[in-house]
Amino acid sequence: MTPAREPGRLRSAEVPAAFDTAARGYDRLVGANPGYHEHLRMSARRLGLPAQGAGLRLLDLGCGTGASTAALLDAAPRAEIVAVDASAGMLDVARAKSWPASVRFVHARAEELAEKLPPAGVTGQFDAVFAAYLVRNVADPDALLSSVLGLLRPGAPLVVHEYSVRDSVLARAIWSLVCWTVIIPAGTVATRDHRLFTYLWRSVIRFDGAARFRERLRGAGFADVASTSFSGWQRGIVHTFVGRRADAR
Repeated sequence: MTPAREPGRLRSAEVPAAFDTAARGYDRLVGANPGYHEHLRMSARRLGLPAQGAGLRLLDLGCGTGASTAALLDAAPRAEIVAVDASAGMLDVARAKSWPASVRFVHARAEELAEKLPPAGVTGQFDAVFAAYLVRNVADPDALLSSVLGLLRPGAPLVVHEYSVRDSVLARAIWSLVCWTVIIPAGTVATRDHRLFTYLWRSVIRFDGAARFRERLRGAGFADVASTSFSGWQRGIVHTFVGRRADAR
């Protein structure tokens, strides 16, 4: 028997539709977060892509309204970028912005890339994958990471930019304080729906600690796994996780 769901809670499968509802006001909300865009750019640079990405094909997984895509483009302006998201509303906002011809957007759930990318004309492997604020939103992170590993060329890097507070009592307390005094009230006013923002708070509280997520990356087959955090109020809250697909032998 399926347990009763607490009223007002989102299931993982309902998250894309909730982002559809929030899409029009989303850029304004994240723009009020100090360091949000700079931290994305820092994480994108940690991919370590050479020659401004010339000749490389990159996957931006969970691109939303294009903030992570812009960060990836800043780090690799000469690369081809395929940006994917499950929310049609967020993609509509992203596509309305000005992009070079080297950037394209694809509507697909991260868990369905193997099925959705080829019909969109995207085949073959990538030279890097950037996934920002995505992994904690999927029902099966291990399956997603295994899928991403298969999309990478041998030796190619993955960067996951993600919230993780489970390892620190202080980080959990700061995260909860900021959510309940700033993020949830502001998000509710902007969208007239609190569910996405209470989901955000809860999903971060429940997600892996940094040490556990590094273990998860290694378990999925990634090599050279490491992580680092940021300065300011998000120290110990937002992290860059890096790994790479091992070289072919």
